[in-house]
Amino acid sequence: MHLIIFLWGFTGILGKLIHKDALHIVWYRILIAFVALGLFLLYIGKDIRLSKKIAPKVIGVGFIVATHWMTFYYSIQLSTASLAILCLSTTTLHVSWLEPLVMNKKFSLRQLLMGLVVISGISFVSLDFSGQELLALFFGLFSALCAAFFSVFNAKLSEETSAEQLTLYEMMAAFVLVSIILLFLGKLHASDLIISLSDFSWLLFLGIVCTSFAFLATIIIVRKLGAFTVSLNINLEPIYTILLAIVLLNEHKSLSTNFYWGAAIIILVLLLNGLFKHFELRNINREIG
Repeated sequence: MHLIIFLWGFTGILGKLIHKDALHIVWYRILIAFVALGLFLLYIGKDIRLSKKIAPKVIGVGFIVATHWMTFYYSIQLSTASLAILCLSTTTLHVSWLEPLVMNKKFSLRQLLMGLVVISGISFVSLDFSGQELLALFFGLFSALCAAFFSVFNAKLSEETSAEQLTLYEMMAAFVLVSIILLFLGKLHASDLIISLSDFSWLLFLGIVCTSFAFLATIIIVRKLGAFTVSLNINLEPIYTILLAIVLLNEHKSLSTNFYWGAAIIILVLLLNGLFKHFELRNINREIG
C-alpha cells in the first residue's frame, strides 16, 4: 500500500523531471495509461463494454479528470511539486461537502470546521507568494476541486459499472479532450510531440507504473485492507512528495518557513480527519456487533 502511495507522491516530481509542458505531459500520460490498461484488460479477458445509459456521465467525468491533471502539472511548472501536492491534499475536504450533495449523505459540521482550518494552513503557505506563485496556488487548489468532483462522481458511477471500465473510458475521454485542446492551440504537430529518450522513459514510468499499475493494485489493496485503512494512509502522500522534492529537486532551498507551517497544519488536519473516521467506523461496528 505504501509503495502505491509513494508512486502517487512521485507523480508530482515527474512534473519537474519531464521536460515538456503540462499539456503534453498529460497527453502522453493518458495515452500510455489507456493503452497499457486496455491491453491488460483484454489479456485477462475482462469485459470492457460500457452501458450506453451511463456513457455520457463517464465521458463528463473523464473531462474532469483531464482538467485535474492539466491544472495539477501546470501548478507544478509554475512553482514547485511540493506546493502542487499540498494543494491536492485538500481534495478530501472538498469531498466532505460534495458527498452529501451527490451521495445523499449526512452533512458533517466537523469536516466543515476542518476545512476552515485547512484554509488557514493555505494562508500560511501563501503569505510570501506573489505573481506566478499565487497563480500556481490557484491552479493547484482548482486541481484539488476537480479531483474531489471525479472521486465523488466515480463513487456514484461505480454502483452501476466496474471500476476498471470507468477508468478505461474516462482515460479515453480525457485523451480526446486534451488532444482537442492541443489541436486548437496548434501544439499537436509531430514536431511538438518529439521527446527525448529520458522523457520517454519517465513518461512510461508515469503512465504504466504510477497510473495503470497503481490503479489496479489499489483495487486489490482496498479489497484486502478496506477502504478506510487505504484512505487514511493516502493522507501521507504530501509528506512523501515533499521529502522526495527535498532530496531530488532541492526544493527546500526555495520554500519558506511559512510553507512548512502551513503544510504541517494541513497534514495534521487530514490525519485527524482519518482518525475521527476510524473511531466512527469502530463505533458503528460495535453497534452492529
